[in-house]
Amino acid sequence: MRIVRFIKDGEIFFGKISGNEIYYIQGNIFDQFEVTTRKVNVKSVKILSPVFPPNIIAIGKNYKDHVKETNSSLPKKPLIFLKATSSIIGNEDEIILPEAAPNEVDFEAELAIVIGREAKFIEEKKADDYILGYTCANDVSARDCQKRLDKQWARAKSFDTFCPIGPWIETQLIQPNNLKITSKLNGNIMQDSNTNKLIFNTRELVSYCSKNFTLLPGTIIMTGTPGGVGYGREPKVFLKPGDKIEIEIEGIGKLYNKVQE
Repeated sequence: MRIVRFIKDGEIFFGKISGNEIYYIQGNIFDQFEVTTRKVNVKSVKILSPVFPPNIIAIGKNYKDHVKETNSSLPKKPLIFLKATSSIIGNEDEIILPEAAPNEVDFEAELAIVIGREAKFIEEKKADDYILGYTCANDVSARDCQKRLDKQWARAKSFDTFCPIGPWIETQLIQPNNLKITSKLNGNIMQDSNTNKLIFNTRELVSYCSKNFTLLPGTIIMTGTPGGVGYGREPKVFLKPGDKIEIEIEGIGKLYNKVQE
C-alpha cells in the first residue's frame, strides 16, 4: 500500500494512492485504520510530505564508497545525528538555499524508514514489526557549515527545506535491503547504488536506534547515502538555483524537488 498525506479544502488527510486516485483513510495510520471508498483525484489536491515526524534520526557514513569519498574511517557502530523536523518538505516542494550558507549545498539520496509504533530496546529479529513502511529522502547538507564553519552537523543538516521526503510511504517492501537507489541532478545520474551495500541494514538500524532513543510512531530513520555526492567529486558539484534533483528508489518511487530560483 502507498500512503500519502494531502491537503484538501484546508484540511489534511491520509489516503491510499492508486493510479490517479486517492482513497481516503479513516483512523490512525499508526494504530487502527481502514481505506474507505471515498476518493479524490490526485490533481485536485496538494500532496504533502507523507508524514510529519516527531523526530528525524539520520545515519552517517553507512555506505563504504561514501566513507571513501569523504576520506573517513569505517564506523564500528551506526553514526547517529539528528535533523530538525522543521527541515521537512514534500515531493515537488522547493529546496531553498539558505542565506547564511548558500554556496556548498549538497544532495544525498537515502532510503528512509517510517516507524509505525513505539519501539524501545527491540532486537533485530523484531524490527520489521515496528516499521510502517519506507519512503525516499534527500539529506540536503550545507558542506561549508558541516566541514569548516561549524565542524559539526546540526546546522548543516537542518536548514529549512533540507529534508525532502516522499512521495508516499510504501508499506509492502519485501526486500528493503536490496533496492536500487539513484539520484539525478538535472537529468544526470550522480548516485547509482543498492541498499544491499548498507554497512548497517534497516533492521540493525531500527534495533540500534531503539536502544538509544524511544522511537515514537512516525519517526523517520534516514539510512545513509551511497557514494557520488557533490562534495566527493572533482570538481565538486553543489546545488544552484533552478537545479532539479530527483531521488529514485526501486519499489517506492521518485522524489522530485527543484531548487528555488
